[in-house]
Amino acid sequence: MTASDTGAVLIIALFMLIPLAMGAVAGRKSIPTTEDFFVQGRGMGSVAVFFTVAATWWSSFAFLGSNASFYLQGPLFWTALAWNILFGLLYYVVGKRVWFLGKRWNFITPKDFFTNRYGSVAVGNLVAVIMLVFTLPYLQIQLSGGAYLIEVASGGLIPFAWAALIFYVVIIIYVWSGGLRAVAWTDIFYGVLLFFGMVVAGLLVANELGGTVAMFDQLAEARPENLVLADGAWMTWIAMFLVTPIGAFMGPQLWTRMYAVKSGRLFDLMPFLLGLAAVSYFGSMLVGNSGVLLEPDVAEPDKILPIMLYKYAPYVLASFLVACGAAAAMSTANSQIHSMSSVYTLDFHKTYINPRMSERQLVWVGRWTILVLSAIAYVMALYVPGLLVTVGLVALAGTAQVIVPTAGALFWRRSTAAGALAGLLVGVGTLVLFTFVPAATPPPFDAGGGGLLSLILNLVVFVVVSLTTTPRDETLLTRHDEDRALFDAEDFDAVAEPARPTGPADGTRLADGTTGRDVR
Repeated sequence: MTASDTGAVLIIALFMLIPLAMGAVAGRKSIPTTEDFFVQGRGMGSVAVFFTVAATWWSSFAFLGSNASFYLQGPLFWTALAWNILFGLLYYVVGKRVWFLGKRWNFITPKDFFTNRYGSVAVGNLVAVIMLVFTLPYLQIQLSGGAYLIEVASGGLIPFAWAALIFYVVIIIYVWSGGLRAVAWTDIFYGVLLFFGMVVAGLLVANELGGTVAMFDQLAEARPENLVLADGAWMTWIAMFLVTPIGAFMGPQLWTRMYAVKSGRLFDLMPFLLGLAAVSYFGSMLVGNSGVLLEPDVAEPDKILPIMLYKYAPYVLASFLVACGAAAAMSTANSQIHSMSSVYTLDFHKTYINPRMSERQLVWVGRWTILVLSAIAYVMALYVPGLLVTVGLVALAGTAQVIVPTAGALFWRRSTAAGALAGLLVGVGTLVLFTFVPAATPPPFDAGGGGLLSLILNLVVFVVVSLTTTPRDETLLTRHDEDRALFDAEDFDAVAEPARPTGPADGTRLADGTTGRDVR
């Protein structure tokens, strides 16, 4: 092992120890209840909210995948500026309403929202399954991205399989210990590293070509095609603009962050802050375009960032910036593992396997679920290869399907459970078809727009079936109108649950369309 390799390994080790320490402290503050472990007792403050949302939103897809996209596809990834604004608007318009309802009706998982709004356990279960199935491949790319960075940083001394395992073990330890509190605390640390690393890495690499202006001059002469959107790429651009932020926003990790916020006022500045943070992609653009000139024949484009850093930046600084990249992977992975464990534990294990489990027992089920889901993602990282952006787009297109019944429940009284079920089944079914049989995607959607077309079909079926099936029970609609009136009046303190009969805790549907979790 060379001295430089030793230094890189030590920096990586230090980076891994910091979140472990944070997790240990967070664990001491935790109490053994599902509300504390999964949504931090609904007490997350302003700094933690911004950084945990931003760090969860930015992932290996953003930190590594964006560099590879600029390297291979030119300006296509600049759609990120638009989709960050859309993500922020979704968090404000939809997220604030979900937060209010979650606090008023004691929601912990996405299923709680759908069961409560539609009076249908089937809709809630289908949403839960979709989230588990499509979040797993997105978790896979976090482990892959972090493993790529460790492998390159160690000079190959730590191979991909061992690097991914290191990520897997570290995340499990601190999420196991402190739940969402540990995740949020470490995301503050990760978020600072992430935004700093993206910008500084780009400026460092572009400096090798004489700076930003000189880099663009050379690119215009040597590879002008890398400065313009490729013919026919407009559909991919539109699809990425819509599907990426919607899919990320509908992931279970963001539902958790909507429920956990302490005050509704914290949603108000998020569109501006998240849009401003998108400036960080300037660094990715510099790395990708500089790589076209300096390293035109990289076999694995997802590794272009660490390759460029270790060639053209001081070794210690390069290792630190690679650790910043690992922050992007870990900050999303920890959130996904944690939120998926809540979905399984509360929506399936407690409901169908052992309804009488105590709060302490449920927390332990959640911890073991974290272990199992992480192991599945680890195996996928080893045996299901794919470009990070490509895998990420398919995963996000799957969770994006959930926006249709979500918007229907919030804004359209005529929406029905049958419409929600039919729309989701058609949307997910066509997405799977377009993914595994690309020739089935009709033009112009065959140019990267399969996910968008499946979302459109979902919406059409949802509207048609809702209009032709029996409306939701009037009791449900009256309750929803009362909730909307309170929200519109900004009566955010009116969150005490109204008096209503007690019921079973196993998710059994009651006469008024609610379930046991609605009345606990």
